[in-house]
Amino acid sequence: MIKGFKMKLYEGQEAEYERRHNLLWPEMKDMIHEHGGKNYTIFLDRETLTLFGYIEIEDEELWAKGADTAINRRWWDYMADIMETNPDNSPVSADLTNVFHLD
Repeated sequence: MIKGFKMKLYEGQEAEYERRHNLLWPEMKDMIHEHGGKNYTIFLDRETLTLFGYIEIEDEELWAKGADTAINRRWWDYMADIMETNPDNSPVSADLTNVFHLD
């Protein structure tokens, strides 16, 4: 299953967002894989500071369980100062509708 979603950076945080992801914690990588995620890519629209995420997941329920892991919550806290977040520090995120896919 393919998921697409969008999030939003705060102005001036483009380089910091990229830096933090280039140094993604090994435990975070493991959590993503353990919860069925692979081929995870995030794009940035520099004009709007909108992030577009693409990930392939095995199962929606398994993927959703990753949000409740300690490492994921720590990552959210770590990222909260550079992007729009909810009260629990999860990123404000909107799922996108897949309207076309070509293998």
